[in-house]
Amino acid sequence: MNKTRPIIIVKKKGGHGGHHGGAWKVAYADFVTAMMSLFIVLWLLSSSKKVQEAVGGYFKDPTGTAQKIGSTMEGAGENFTLTKDNMPKLKEQLEQKIHELTSFEKLKNHIEMTVTNEGLRIELMESPSGTLFDNGSPKLNDDGRELLISLAQEMGKLPNKISIEGHTDSKPYATTGSYSNWELSTDRANSARRLMQANGLGPNQVSQVRGFADQRLRKLDDPLDASNRRISLIVQYTVKTDDDTPPPAATDDKKPGDDSATPPAEASGTKK
Repeated sequence: MNKTRPIIIVKKKGGHGGHHGGAWKVAYADFVTAMMSLFIVLWLLSSSKKVQEAVGGYFKDPTGTAQKIGSTMEGAGENFTLTKDNMPKLKEQLEQKIHELTSFEKLKNHIEMTVTNEGLRIELMESPSGTLFDNGSPKLNDDGRELLISLAQEMGKLPNKISIEGHTDSKPYATTGSYSNWELSTDRANSARRLMQANGLGPNQVSQVRGFADQRLRKLDDPLDASNRRISLIVQYTVKTDDDTPPPAATDDKKPGDDSATPPAEASGTKK
């Protein structure tokens, strides 16, 4: 008797071995990245300080636009125009710098910063005992020197011009002779200029040094008040002169070659 033999089906699982997968590529890429980072660190450690600062500065600010107020170069920043919109930022930076002074507690009530039509005006006011200068003298004391040097180091990073003004109260100058509040206010402004230019301001950054005696009192109702004796520093707005500003449209009334247009306004100023 014939018996039907059973049919046996053997199923084999196909596929490649695990070592042919893609996981090893990820691990290898991580290894290469780690080695590259190690080599960069070793290279930086053996490089000069200038190279290290340059590389560090790039990673902090790749586009180079983060720090728009000032720069690390004196008088740099030709493409940056200090306007009323960003002047408060400079005011904040200067106030922060003044907070770092050792004599801040003594000076804090004698410093005032305001944004005006001229620019940022910094008023450094005297006290009855003398905050910046010795009484009746253009000689700066230690607190005055520390304050002006700190401001000069920050202002020297700007492209802006600086005006320096000297003011007195209405009390007549004590000594006899021709020396008066006019000379005292001018000499004090010049003393501030010399110190600041020796400690941060650019040689051509100061545009004006003026002495006003008691003609621009801070407190009109109290002309003898000590705060009328002060030094004023004005960070002037930068005048933008790039070619992006379109010229005024020509009118039909003006003929070609006609030079009868309104002449440019003459520069105003006083010579002292």
